[in-house]
Amino acid sequence: MSPTAVNGPTTHDHFESGLNLSVLGLGAEYPPFRVGPECLETLANRFYPPSTALKKVLSINRYTGIGTRAAVGDIDHPLVNQPTAPSITELNDFFREEGVDLSVRACKKAIEEWGGNVDEITHVVSTTCTNSANPGFDHYVTKELGLQASVEKILLHGIGCSGGLAAIRAAANLALGSSFRKKPARVLVLACEVSSVMVRSELDSIDKEQKTRIGVCLFSDCASACVLSNGIGEEHDIPTPVYEILGWKHEILEDTDKDLGFDVDPFGWKVVLTPRVPAVAAAAVSPAFQDLLESIPALHTNRSSPVASDFDWALHPGGSTIITGVEQAMNLTVDHLRASYEIYVNCGNSSSATIMAVMDQLRNMGEGREHVVACAFGPGISLEMMILRRPKPTIDGLLSEEVD
Repeated sequence: MSPTAVNGPTTHDHFESGLNLSVLGLGAEYPPFRVGPECLETLANRFYPPSTALKKVLSINRYTGIGTRAAVGDIDHPLVNQPTAPSITELNDFFREEGVDLSVRACKKAIEEWGGNVDEITHVVSTTCTNSANPGFDHYVTKELGLQASVEKILLHGIGCSGGLAAIRAAANLALGSSFRKKPARVLVLACEVSSVMVRSELDSIDKEQKTRIGVCLFSDCASACVLSNGIGEEHDIPTPVYEILGWKHEILEDTDKDLGFDVDPFGWKVVLTPRVPAVAAAAVSPAFQDLLESIPALHTNRSSPVASDFDWALHPGGSTIITGVEQAMNLTVDHLRASYEIYVNCGNSSSATIMAVMDQLRNMGEGREHVVACAFGPGISLEMMILRRPKPTIDGLLSEEVD
C-alpha cells in the first residue's frame, strides 16, 4: 500500500495574505570537529571484531556522499573510547554541557541578527531528540541567554528530523494567537542535536545483532535557531526579514510508523531507518506540495499557478537517496536543492537542527528564487512543509524595486 494521509482526506488549510509572520534572525552553530568516513572505520576496528554486518555498514559508510560530519569531539574523545558504550545518564550529562553551549551560541547568532532586546522575547519553542531531561535543555538555555522568567517555553519531543520545521510551525501558530490578542510575539525557535557520541551504542548493536544499521553513517551535531515575529510593536529599526512565512502543512503518512524512529535505550537512542524511507518520502512530497499551494491564494495569478521548479527548496538532507528522490519526483535540479546538498556533504544529517542550517545556508548562496519550499520528514513518518518568501532589501524604508 502506498502511504497516504492518516484518516483519508482532511479539510484544507487556507492562508490569507497578511499573516505578517517573519523570520528576523537566523543562525546555525556547528561544533569545531569534522569527522570523515575513515573515522568511523578507525573507531569500529578499535573496539569490534570483523563481521559481515560491520563490513557491510563500513562499505555503505564510504559511499553516503558525506565528506565530513560535524562533531563535538574527534574519534579520540574519552566518551567514545571507554571500555563500554556511554550510558544514557552519561550522554545526558554530556548534552547538558555541550548541547546547551551549542544552543546558546546558535541563539545568540539569531538574536544578534534580529537586533532586538532579549527582554522582548515572549516565547521559546525548542526541540531535540538526543536528550530527555526534566527540566529540559531549553530551561538552561533561557537562563544562559538571560531571558525573562515569564517567557513562555514549549519543548517538543518525539518528532526527530522534522523537529526544526515543526518548531517553526508551532512558533507561527503561537505568534498568530498573540496577533489575535493584539499582543506582540517574538518567538525564539531552537533545535539542537548531539548525535556523534552515540556511535559506540550503534556499533554495539551492529556487532551484537549482526544487522545493517546505517544511522551510524549519517548523523552529526548542530544547533540552529531563529527569531520569529508577528510584527506587532516593532519599535526599533528591524532588518529586512530573512524569510516571510506564507503557509505550512503537517501530515502523517499512513502505514509508516515502523519505518523511521529513534527509540530510547539504556545506551542512548537507537535509530530505526528502513529501506522504504526514501521512496515513501519522495512519493509524499508532490501531493503535499499541491495541497499547500492551493491553501495560499497569493501564490496564484490569473495567468498561471506556480510549479515546483519556480521555488528554491530547503529540503532536510536525511540521506543522499532522499535528496535525489525528491529531486526526481519534483523535476528539480541540483541548483534548486543546492543548500541541502551543501549541508549534507560538508556537515551530515544533524536531525532536527539541520533544516534551519539549510535555510541559513540558502540565504547565503546568492539572490536565488523569491519563494522557498522548506520540507522535512520525521518519525511517524510525519511530513512538515512550509512555503517562505524572501523579501527584497529595503532602502530608507522603501522596497528596492520601488526606487530603482
